[in-house]
Amino acid sequence: LQYLSGFGNEHVSEDPRCPGALPEGQNNPQVCPYGLYAEQLSGSAFTCPRSTNKRSWLYRILPSVCHKPFQPLEEGHLTHNWDDVEPDPNQLRWKPFEIPKASQNKMDFVSGLHTLCGAGEPRGRNGIAIHVFVCNTSMLDRCFYNSDGDFLIVPQQGKLLITTEFGKLLVEPNEICVIQQGMRFSVEVFGETRGYILEVYGAHFELPDLGPIGANGLANPRDFLVPVAWYEDRQVPGGYTVISKYQGKLFAAQQDFSPFNVVAWHGNYTPYKYNLDNFMVINAVAFDHADPSIFTVLTAKSTRPGVALADFVIFPPRWGVANNTFRPPYYHRNCMSEFMGLIRGHYEAKEEGFQPGGASLHSMMTPHGPDADCFEKASKAKLEPERVAEGTMAFMFESSFSMAVTKWGLKTSNRLDKNYYKCWEPLKSHFNPNCK
Repeated sequence: LQYLSGFGNEHVSEDPRCPGALPEGQNNPQVCPYGLYAEQLSGSAFTCPRSTNKRSWLYRILPSVCHKPFQPLEEGHLTHNWDDVEPDPNQLRWKPFEIPKASQNKMDFVSGLHTLCGAGEPRGRNGIAIHVFVCNTSMLDRCFYNSDGDFLIVPQQGKLLITTEFGKLLVEPNEICVIQQGMRFSVEVFGETRGYILEVYGAHFELPDLGPIGANGLANPRDFLVPVAWYEDRQVPGGYTVISKYQGKLFAAQQDFSPFNVVAWHGNYTPYKYNLDNFMVINAVAFDHADPSIFTVLTAKSTRPGVALADFVIFPPRWGVANNTFRPPYYHRNCMSEFMGLIRGHYEAKEEGFQPGGASLHSMMTPHGPDADCFEKASKAKLEPERVAEGTMAFMFESSFSMAVTKWGLKTSNRLDKNYYKCWEPLKSHFNPNCK
């Protein structure tokens, strides 16, 4: 597949089968080339400052308004009801989430969405949700769009071929993609597939400010890829299903044509993907352990400076060289909530128990840190330059919200590791008042 390069750029693209499909010099001519319809997709208020104004113009065979009325659709395990079960401040860890066999239960991307935790309210446009998706079959003659917010999708097992109104994205494990609010997409899979989703209401993801780091570092804008225009002029007499997530609920509408009928588009409001191997790691090179904020790939800012609705943070392979330093993550209590997932490998602070396809949640002010084995090993290690996290990719969704865990997460999934707390029990006192 071909892509356009750059984060938040003003892009233009037209399917090469229809050269000149983009109108010249204006957005909405009286008659569009090839008899297309002009349709604007706005991702921000019209009056936002130019630096934050997001919109794209789509030139399509039929406008998206051509559909039958929406009807309620069974949500399954997708929810934004944060009061289903009592709050739980404990350290929580989940074993890898199970993927059903296609022979037993066919499940596509939408039917395989399971909400694990979250906070806030989509109607108030302020909040987040964390979902797990498990699926074994492709979406057939149906697409999905999220009226509530943006999806940051992190595949862990199996690749996703995502068809959007803007074109196609192939997203494999160790890559991420962001499908922004309102964008219609369909997911094709190639076997048993699993991953994580961070949903944000009321803000879009952006690159973090670099401050004293300077002009270059972390995720570079050029490494973000946007699809090129691709269309299908396909009639679906049996009915094509358009699924909308609206105010936390699912609704379905029928139409008799494919929604991926955009021949050309231009704008800065697009889906995009990013390969985590391209992240330029910053690390401590003298002493001590830098805060994990230096590993932030994308952030969704709140109205408070420096405080995010959610950050997407990764822990990629890197060199550890700090002198006279306990090198693994330090013990910590945080005013933010920390949800972690593992794409591959073994996370350095907990090599046992935290597995690819599983997760952990350390809630607001709940203490956490290396397990006993990690502490003893790192406290006695010879401090030489060493490769850290080789063959591993862990990530964190960090949020200023105090997140509630769903009934599915605590009970129905049957994946909660009830022995998680035991990894710290062997920690022992090394205190000696006579030894400085």
